Parts: sequence; structure tokens; C-alpha cells
Amino acid sequence: MFSIFKKFKDGLTKTFSAIAAKTSGLFGGRKIDAASLDELEEALYTADFGVETTTEILEEIKTAYRKDPELKGQQAAQIGVTVLKRVLAGSEGKLVPAANKPTVIAMIGVNGSGKTTTTAKLAHKFKEDGQTVVMAACDTFRAAAVEQLKSWADRLKIEIVASHTGADSAAVAFDAMQAAKARGHDWLIVDTAGRLHTKANLMEELAKIRRVLQKTDPAAPHHRWLVVDGSLGSNSIEQAKVFHQSFGLTGLVVTKLDGTSRGGAIVGIYRQLKIPIYFIGLGEQPDDLQPFSIENYSKAVFGIEAS
Repeated sequence: MFSIFKKFKDGLTKTFSAIAAKTSGLFGGRKIDAASLDELEEALYTADFGVETTTEILEEIKTAYRKDPELKGQQAAQIGVTVLKRVLAGSEGKLVPAANKPTVIAMIGVNGSGKTTTTAKLAHKFKEDGQTVVMAACDTFRAAAVEQLKSWADRLKIEIVASHTGADSAAVAFDAMQAAKARGHDWLIVDTAGRLHTKANLMEELAKIRRVLQKTDPAAPHHRWLVVDGSLGSNSIEQAKVFHQSFGLTGLVVTKLDGTSRGGAIVGIYRQLKIPIYFIGLGEQPDDLQPFSIENYSKAVFGIEAS
């Protein structure tokens, strides 16, 4: 448990450090005052927590401060954790296998979101858990995407179904589904294309992949996850809405949180969409993809140690 929390803490260091820097280390031992509340408000906005969440946190801290003028920064941080836990209640995605193998996860998102890398890391996680998995390289529009997934497959010793650049992505998905079914694999992870600038084409391609998978299993893909670049912050909300309207998302994966000070965006994204968050990316190594934990996330961004 502690080592998992350390991953959250290390991965969200930039977000916590940005808040701490703007508040002159408020979450250390010093007392709250009017100036520090202003600093905290600016820090929470900068970390992309959004208006609603920032307001809730500040109001609760002000209420506590009126009751206890000796309120210290560490106590304010704990109030922040409590508010985040309340706002994020219900946001942890629980991964349930389908009734019939394989359980199919379609990874969706714009180019550059970390979709292909996340596909490989997720496959690695399943393999480490003793489950069998195959990856489908369905981003056939980009040669780099297919080669990248093949490279990950070689490195992690994971089965992959791929074709040449420009191949029919739905045909690749169909072949992968047949292979996974025939071999009794537990999971099939489909890496899809992400060229949002030709939105109509992309949405039709995703719909075609879905239709083809459903020829083998009418319930597939059982999970439809949007991979969101965490460094884009709340700017990714509109992007998510487009995919959700067209494809009916069932979950989110938020990547690249280790490289941004805008880790608060997770809260805004969940508030807006109410789509569960299954995993977050906290680094570049395969095991840096971690199941989302409200507890660990909330404590890490406010610098509260795991109990």
C-alpha cells in the first residue's frame, strides 16, 4: 500500500510543489491568515481544480478558520483532502471482466494523448497479474503507432495483431478478436486511431470497429475508455464530450500527470462528465500506470502522508 502511495506522491509532485510554492509552504506548520487564503485560491486555480472545487475547499477552510483562528496549514490541507474525496466519490473505475472471454477494451483518444503507450502498459499489468492478453494495433493511419505498439509488444513479450499502414483498422480488430477468442485469452486491448481533425471519419472508423467486434460478441467492446493527456488540464473536457456523445465512453485514463502541475484537472473532468477514472499515468515505466485511487490522489496533491 505504501509503495503504491509513493507512486502517486512522486507522480503528482509537480502539482503539489506548484501549490506549495504559491502558498509559501502553507502546508507546513504555519498558521492560516487572510493572505494565505488568497495564495491558496490562486494556487488551486493554477493547479486546474476549477471554480467549483476551489470555492468548496476555500469555504470549508474559512469556516474552520472562523471557529479556530489558530488553524494551521496542515489542517487546511486535510480539509482539502476531505473535500476532494467527497467530490470524487464514485469516480474509481472497477474493472469487471465480461461473462465471455475475451473482455474487450477499446482505447480511444486524440493523437498524442498517450493512447498507444497506455495500451501497452495496461497489457503489461494484466500479464503481471497472471492473465492472458492480446493487443490490436488498429491505429493503422499512423505508421509510428503500429511500430510503437510492436516495439512495446517485443519488449514486454505480449501478443499483438497488426497489419501494414493504411490497412482496414476494423479488419485488424476482427482478426485480433478471432485470435483472442480461439486462444481463450482473458483480454483484448484495441488501440484505435485518434485524428480528431477529421472527426467524422474518425467516429465512423470507431463505429465500424465496434460493429466488427460485435459480430463475435454483441457486448463488445465491453469497455470504451478515453485516454486524456493530463497536461492539457480542463481543456480536455470538450474533447471528452465529443467522444462521449459519439461512442458512449465507459471510463477514463488520465496520462502524463507526472509532467504537469495541473493535476487538479482530474476533478474538473469527473465533475463535468461523471465518467469513472480507471487508471492514471504517473511516469514512463510500465508499472507507472496505476488504478485510480481517490484516497491516494487526494492526499498526494495536498502533501498529506499515507496513514
